[in-house]
Amino acid sequence: MNKITLLLLLCSFCHLAVYADSFLTAADMPAGEKYLPAPPDYSGERFFNDWVAYKWGKTMRPTDRGKQVVSDASTSINYFCSTFSPAFGMTISSSNTPELYALLSKARVDGNSAANSVKKYYMKTRPFMKFEESTSVPSSEESLRTNGSYPSGHTAQGWTLTLILAEINPARQDTILSRGYQYGQSRAIGGFHWLSDVDAGRCVASAAVARLHADPAFMEQLKKAKQEFAKKSAASKPMLKEEEFDYHLLPEAQDNGK
Repeated sequence: MNKITLLLLLCSFCHLAVYADSFLTAADMPAGEKYLPAPPDYSGERFFNDWVAYKWGKTMRPTDRGKQVVSDASTSINYFCSTFSPAFGMTISSSNTPELYALLSKARVDGNSAANSVKKYYMKTRPFMKFEESTSVPSSEESLRTNGSYPSGHTAQGWTLTLILAEINPARQDTILSRGYQYGQSRAIGGFHWLSDVDAGRCVASAAVARLHADPAFMEQLKKAKQEFAKKSAASKPMLKEEEFDYHLLPEAQDNGK
């Protein structure tokens, strides 16, 4: 192994080490399998809702909404910061908001952890596997086949960070929550998850955020992020006025059951 290859491997390891960090351990996290209902089986009204949402989602994939689904497949912290910056009203990045960036980097791991035990407990089959069809991002399918569908880990991560951003900037809570909601819905539209997986993802994320607020390290970093935001807000104009933001960002059809 040459020196360049070794250096690249070490850099990769260091990157993983930094972003594998979290505030809570798996043992700290509320056990979703103990408070969530079992996922819908393949009969009855609950599954009918999942089936209708799946069929409707397929019709959205050729549209601009479908393009957003492909982008939203990313769980990169840098992607999340970039895509949520307009809703937040400020550029979120390691350079512009280092305290907030550090907070989100760790909390997203906790959000994902909140879904893991439930996924392993039920090992629900994903819709693209059930129907033997493709997703919006075919290249991701192989790795998803060995990972349970219920609840959605993407949604759990996204909603965890959404709630944190809404707390830090309550003046823009509606825009932030709108973007966070659509981030989760992308998983159902793309065929990666059932709609019930997405709903459950938001539930476990809410439980995770509640538990994070009992953690001293999280609360300390949250305080730093709030102070940073207040200082930045006082020193600059928001990147987007509240009244200019589309509250129905990436709107979904009102009659999506048809």
